[in-house]
Amino acid sequence: MKKLHVFGFHEAYLAGLLRDILIREEIDCVLRNVELTAAVGEIPFIECCPELWVVDNEAWPRAKMFVDAWLKKDPLAPAWRCPQCQETLEGHFGACWRCGCLRVDG
Repeated sequence: MKKLHVFGFHEAYLAGLLRDILIREEIDCVLRNVELTAAVGEIPFIECCPELWVVDNEAWPRAKMFVDAWLKKDPLAPAWRCPQCQETLEGHFGACWRCGCLRVDG
């Protein structure tokens, strides 16, 4: 198992969202420390930050690619067309609302 990303205290929702994206891509992963914010002060604060871990070390590079791509998305990006169902979507969406296909940049 290998750590993929550490989130800030206020980003637990983002950790869950990215975990769901990776699971949809059949990358087994787990969240750690999601409910430790109440322990800040009792244990070192850095140990209370939500962490996303990939179970299979061989899947880590692929998972990192998905997470990095998602985190760098531009909210003002141009609209795009889903390659699977041809639905037109606003640029800030990373997946098609109709069929669930992930956005392919390039």
